[in-house]
Amino acid sequence: MPRYCFYQQVDPERLDEYVERHRAVWPEMLEALKTSGWHNYSLFLRPDGLLIGYVESEDLDAAQAAMAATDVNARWQAEMGEFFVVDGSPDEAFVRVPEVFHLEDQLATLE
Repeated sequence: MPRYCFYQQVDPERLDEYVERHRAVWPEMLEALKTSGWHNYSLFLRPDGLLIGYVESEDLDAAQAAMAATDVNARWQAEMGEFFVVDGSPDEAFVRVPEVFHLEDQLATLE
C-alpha cells in the first residue's frame, strides 16, 4: 500500500491542548477516516510545533476527498483549525514529503 508523509505547523503555544484533543478523537471521526481509506495513520509532534503525519492509503487524494465530503470532518477541521499556523483548512494545507528510502522495498530486491 502506498505510504505518505506530510508536515504542518501547530502553534507552539497550543501544543498541550492539541495533544489533549488527540487523546480522545471523536469515534465518528475515527470511523470516517477508516472508511475513507486512511490506514496506519500516525501523527508526531516536535516541541517547536512541527507536526509530521504518516498514513497509508491506496489513493490519498481520493481518501482526502472522501473525508472532505463528511460532516464530521467539517466539524473537526473547524475546531482544530485554530491550532495551526496556516491559512485555510489544516487538512488541505499539509505539505507532502516524498519518500526516498524504504527498507522492505530494498530488501525485496536482494531476494
